[in-house]
Amino acid sequence: MDILLSPDHKRFKEECRIFSRDKIAPLAAKYGETDDIPAELIRTMADARLFQLMVPEELGGAGVKSMPICLVREQLAGVYCPADVTFAMQGLGSYPIVLAGNEEQKARFLPRLGSGKILSTYALTEPEAGSDVSSITTQARETEGGFILNGLKRFISNGNAADIAVTFAKTPLARNTRALSAFIVEKGMAGFGVHKRLKMIAPHDLAELKFENCLIPRENLLGNVGDGMSIALGTLDVFRVSVGAAALGIAQTAFDAALDYAKKRVQFGRPISGFQGTQFKLADMATELDAGRALVYRAALLQDAKGENRARAASMAKMYATEAAFRIVDQSVQIHGGIGVMAGTTVERLYREIRALRIYEGTTEIQKLVIARSLTDR
Repeated sequence: MDILLSPDHKRFKEECRIFSRDKIAPLAAKYGETDDIPAELIRTMADARLFQLMVPEELGGAGVKSMPICLVREQLAGVYCPADVTFAMQGLGSYPIVLAGNEEQKARFLPRLGSGKILSTYALTEPEAGSDVSSITTQARETEGGFILNGLKRFISNGNAADIAVTFAKTPLARNTRALSAFIVEKGMAGFGVHKRLKMIAPHDLAELKFENCLIPRENLLGNVGDGMSIALGTLDVFRVSVGAAALGIAQTAFDAALDYAKKRVQFGRPISGFQGTQFKLADMATELDAGRALVYRAALLQDAKGENRARAASMAKMYATEAAFRIVDQSVQIHGGIGVMAGTTVERLYREIRALRIYEGTTEIQKLVIARSLTDR
């Protein structure tokens, strides 16, 4: 579906592919599956100026555009999950500052985020507030000089490594008792820390963050009190498309592995690629890859052009690409047979890695609701 890409986008995609192959793949081999983010990985990505894609041009960045972010994630995810997650969280944690930060906040944080000197995260989810963001119980009480924050955040990617966490907390207003506000919480602030690290089916720097009477200076409030929901949803609207792109990267690696194995694996006197059952699987996988890529690239183009129905397009892309990628990885495992479920093989790893993408940044079910409401609320 590269027909949807401009010449500049095609060149950039090829540069990302080469970078991932030549720079990231060796680090994947060196560090393997890890819950930590290797410093060498951060330096390598920073040296390639990947984090600059999260910073506006006026602050020395490349400008925040959906298509380049998607093209990077597509290539990184197919090679090394920690690289993709680190890149994605740098975007999720910085975009609220791009979206709602004042000039002082932007100058203070964005250049350091763009250079990789600090890492960010996005602290929205809680034990009792996943898809239902309005159920957030973390509270921010206004006081002299700032806000006192109390609560617990769960499933926070880069939670252990992050230097700042854009955190969403309830700040009830007379006109809206469920109003949320967004705060930039910095590592080292008293009362803020990692409550526990979480072990998942695929290694991931995932943590619970705890806030106990944590004083947040007033200058760390993003936007105005009560702006949190619009900041949270505005950020997810932009980065949701890139989850679909990451899914495509994983699916492409799984498809390539299945095709290569099917050509080499001999049963009943010939390669299994010659059997109709395998051919049908490969045909379905290739078609779903193309369809997913078309939806993701279309959604990214709409996002960058501020086009009509871009939120719907983003939900369609995220929903279809992640679900299709799961099916593609599953069929790749099936084609590999017993080898596919052996610990340590590529497709076994991908099988574990792809599962979370159907959940984070809005489950498949939430995307269906977004799509349906955009169709019916007219």
